[in-house]
Amino acid sequence: MKIDRIELRQINLPYISPFRSSGWTEEGNNSVIVKVFSEGVDGWGESSVSKFPYYIEETSSTVLSVQKEVLIPLILNKEITHPGELSDIFKNIRGNRFAIAGLEMAVWDLWCKTKNQNLSKFLGGKKERVPVGVSIGIPENKKELFLLCEKYLTEGYQRIKIKIKPGWDVEPLKSIRKKWPNIMLQVDANGAYSIKEIKILESLDKFKLLMIEQPFKFDDLLYHSVLQKGIKTPVCLDESITSPDKAVEALVMDACRVINIKPGRVGGIVNAVIIHHMCRKNKVPVWCGGMLETGIGRAVNVCLAGLPGFTLPGDISANKRYFKRDIVKNPFELNSDGTLTVPTEPGHGAVVDEKYLNQITINKIIIK
Repeated sequence: MKIDRIELRQINLPYISPFRSSGWTEEGNNSVIVKVFSEGVDGWGESSVSKFPYYIEETSSTVLSVQKEVLIPLILNKEITHPGELSDIFKNIRGNRFAIAGLEMAVWDLWCKTKNQNLSKFLGGKKERVPVGVSIGIPENKKELFLLCEKYLTEGYQRIKIKIKPGWDVEPLKSIRKKWPNIMLQVDANGAYSIKEIKILESLDKFKLLMIEQPFKFDDLLYHSVLQKGIKTPVCLDESITSPDKAVEALVMDACRVINIKPGRVGGIVNAVIIHHMCRKNKVPVWCGGMLETGIGRAVNVCLAGLPGFTLPGDISANKRYFKRDIVKNPFELNSDGTLTVPTEPGHGAVVDEKYLNQITINKIIIK
């Protein structure tokens, strides 16, 4: 298989409402959408990054530049017999994991279509449906938080995750637990706490949380290990897990007991599967995180979550959770049992609405 043409698009797809984390606010999706072609067949991928380097070092501008100037020249018109070969082709590239992942996803989609293979099944997926939760950003007040929790629980989501930060942690959790004592509940700090605030984090034990996600900085495994040894609630790492090697390091240090796998953050599907297999072998629970992706990245996530080691509800959600209109013609809908249906079509299953995609594209590059 030779890739003879690649299209890159920067997009601006507004969210239904701003999504607030502990350190920044997202107004919309600013991903780089990748389309690859080979002998009349195409594949789609998504580098789900933001305008600014808050969550990860990469941005939509850096991704576009690295893909165009560095990555695409390494694969254009080269014979590729399997998408796994990209790991070796890109082995000398440092960082730029989302840039690599977007291209790799598109090549996987293309290759699976040429082989009439469904991505999830080919990777070892066993599930027809995957359990999903919903992530709630930091609202204006507890009243708004309650309304959002009630809305998503009524819709059927199996798990609620709320974003926390110093000053917005104990009180909202106390209120939620008073109203909903038995729901599956977790929190995510996006690295907002310092070791000086460890007592606050230790106090969250009493709320019977599913996990505390990324309380300390992205590059800090030591203090996560200190916290994990002092609490019963599992610590989950997200931003800290940037590769299979980092996952091993975190588990050896007992810095976490749950891992959030995002294919973009770890450099693609191949690395995500390696982490899944390693964690499953060592009986470490994993779940699929989300980057508020369009239907393209969301389809990849759902396919990945079909693997047997993903035992916890993921941050995948139905497309309408974030978008009035997505760029796919077949958006995911929440089933009555709080699950999403895993695609069965060749590739990852996303059917792109190119007419609408063109409307929200702010920059397009064609390389052939």
